[in-house]
Amino acid sequence: MHRIILASQSPRRKELLSLIVDDFEVITADVDERSIEEEVLKKHDDMTEAGKEMAVLLGKTKAKAVFGELEEKDGVIVIGADTCVVTKDEILGKPEDREDAVRMLRKLSGAPHYVITGVSLVSEEKTVSFYEESEVIFNDMDGYQEELIKEYADTKEPYDKAGAYGIQGKGSLLIKKLNGDFYNVMGLPVSRLAKELRLFL
Repeated sequence: MHRIILASQSPRRKELLSLIVDDFEVITADVDERSIEEEVLKKHDDMTEAGKEMAVLLGKTKAKAVFGELEEKDGVIVIGADTCVVTKDEILGKPEDREDAVRMLRKLSGAPHYVITGVSLVSEEKTVSFYEESEVIFNDMDGYQEELIKEYADTKEPYDKAGAYGIQGKGSLLIKKLNGDFYNVMGLPVSRLAKELRLFL
């Protein structure tokens, strides 16, 4: 019997992992995410390639940090994940304040962007990492979208999410089209993770 640990406090990731496994724990460790992001950005001009590497590296670093702090490692699998929202010229993190949230949502409107989630599975025997990429297209920027953005920025929803929106909540009103895995945009690609976890066991 394996002991499965999720290295994330995200309520969305906890909810999504429960679709795959019934029994798991949540343990997190401190990781210097900013320095990892800065190192990756130095290496890439292409934001999509930077986002892929960043998401995978952050997910792996979180999982390995938790695994490294465990006293008993036998039979343990730690799952780490990180999600990036990528435009052609910027990787969007969580907004600093309302003004930043509005800026991000305006920037995303009318053009496709990509949501990339990197996932790592870590045990004593091996580490497996992968990423899933989804294309999201917001509504065109018009008076209606501007009103939606302002109303949305007045809720609590945008402020703990990369790119300042959640596809599963009121943020869905901002979105015209999705190409790819819906759950990946929420923060965990459940179909791919379920397959990888079964191969891992």
